[in-house]
Amino acid sequence: MENTTVSTHTYFDYVIYTFCKIMSHKLSVPLPNKASCPHVVQAPTVIAMVGLPARGKTYISKKLTRYLNWIGVSTKVFNVGEYRRAATNKYRSHDFFRPDNKEAQEIRTKCALLAMEDACKFLENGGEVGVVDATNTTRERRKMLVNMFTVEHQFKLFFVESICDDPEVVEANIKEVKVCSPDYKGMDTNEAVKDFMQRIEHYNETYEPLDWSHDRDLSFIQIFNQGERFLVNKLAGHLQSRVVYYLMNIHVLPRTIYLTRHGESMMNLQGRIGGDSDISERGQTYAEALKRFIEKENIPNLKVWTSQMKRTIQTAKFIEAPKEHWKALNEIDAGICEGMTYEEIQEKYPEDFALRDQDKFHYRYPSGESYQDLVARLEPVILELERQENVLVVCHQAVARCLLAYFQDKSAEDLPYLKVPLHTVIKLTPVAYGCRVELISLNIEAVNTHREKPKTVLANGSISTIEATTCSCFE
Repeated sequence: MENTTVSTHTYFDYVIYTFCKIMSHKLSVPLPNKASCPHVVQAPTVIAMVGLPARGKTYISKKLTRYLNWIGVSTKVFNVGEYRRAATNKYRSHDFFRPDNKEAQEIRTKCALLAMEDACKFLENGGEVGVVDATNTTRERRKMLVNMFTVEHQFKLFFVESICDDPEVVEANIKEVKVCSPDYKGMDTNEAVKDFMQRIEHYNETYEPLDWSHDRDLSFIQIFNQGERFLVNKLAGHLQSRVVYYLMNIHVLPRTIYLTRHGESMMNLQGRIGGDSDISERGQTYAEALKRFIEKENIPNLKVWTSQMKRTIQTAKFIEAPKEHWKALNEIDAGICEGMTYEEIQEKYPEDFALRDQDKFHYRYPSGESYQDLVARLEPVILELERQENVLVVCHQAVARCLLAYFQDKSAEDLPYLKVPLHTVIKLTPVAYGCRVELISLNIEAVNTHREKPKTVLANGSISTIEATTCSCFE
């Protein structure tokens, strides 16, 4: 793909990928495990950040890594600043970053090489994407990246450059993040800001942005002023297309995402999974309480998303805000186990019951879905959430776990066991490098549908599963 400000190719790649996921599910064809996804990662890939300090490179690195791990692509960040802090004594001043400080330049180059070598080791030992989080502001440094990653190791290399010429945005980034770094621990805020601004000037003296006329053979995206516009050049493979599509959807505006399950349902009371039942009397009480809670929060421009199932629509019906009903937010499809109790599943399908305990994320209900399938189904929801401002999502236990795992950067092993109690609002507030999570109970009694992760013990040299007894649901 040649350079353009709109990545049409990326969009169609994404549509094709989603279609393949849907057809795989409909035809009950097993999807490949995350360690072997040729349609996503054709070769180990390095994503190298480019840009002056305080341009959001670390923010992008962390967010992109979280997204790729969530969709099943093994990814790790290698932050050169951390290598530099480990290799030097206490940070003294911006003089360390002067272009004519040869001793410091040698240290910085050595630290960059160590980060690059560690990225290579990660990719040679099963990793799929390594993110090199550094300034990489000179052509000489980028040539070093090309030689090590593409010439010596035959990895794919994709540059992500963040360019920002808005002084207010840069100053806000410095005050919010940089003055809180270990470099400025204990230093007066004003002095820290002044020092960091001088550090930026040192980088600016030798900064050589990516340029199509000079770098036309490189694969890269340039992001201008945190997403005002984009320039994309020579995408190489599906993974890079996915990365571009994601980066074109994220934003850094202040916002809050509210996540809650539906009110207690009639099938919850019976200990049955799935189905499309109405909410119970206590579920109705929760719907009314949720309306009062949202009014008290006084959320500007709120949108409400529900699934297409009755229990979520009924839970949100009192809230006065625009509503959208997403099929993608429907609960995990339990296949032949739909409508059954936990005890009935254990009695009728003991083998499936045991298999699901062994690997709950990848286990697929016969004629139904796995958590892995559910993550793929929810990817468009995540991408749209990244584009929105304030949203209330009313959904289901398994769905809420997948969404929460994305924002909390949870592993596939932990995801299926995240606690998402009924009649509780989870308030998610994106912050600099992560997400603040608050659980707010509305103090309305409900059944407990959480099942703890089963423990294993040795019995006569073998492993047997101890079933948890505190659950009333097989979700």
